Amino acid sequence: MYTEITAENFESEVIGSKIPTVVDFWAEWCGPCRMLAPIIEEISEERDDIKVCKVNVDEQNDLANRFEVSAIPTVILFKDGKPAAQSLGYKDKDALIAALGL
Repeated sequence: MYTEITAENFESEVIGSKIPTVVDFWAEWCGPCRMLAPIIEEISEERDDIKVCKVNVDEQNDLANRFEVSAIPTVILFKDGKPAAQSLGYKDKDALIAALGL
């Protein structure tokens, strides 16, 4: 299961996380985002060594701007509260895992 991220819970859920955290920046209207969603869900169910979160860029534009998300889907891996890896656009599961170094 993934956690929905807002400006209110970002610091505690992502920056303050003790384990690596994958954050999927997405939007409802985005076709590639909808294609990536089941992969993100699958990773969240399979891996207990990482936290998986989602940020709706339409609702959380300030967070998207903070991390310079200019195209979606953008998936960022945070380690120790800092961005450590990033994946842009749709990728299959193996390619996404490789891009994030998971």
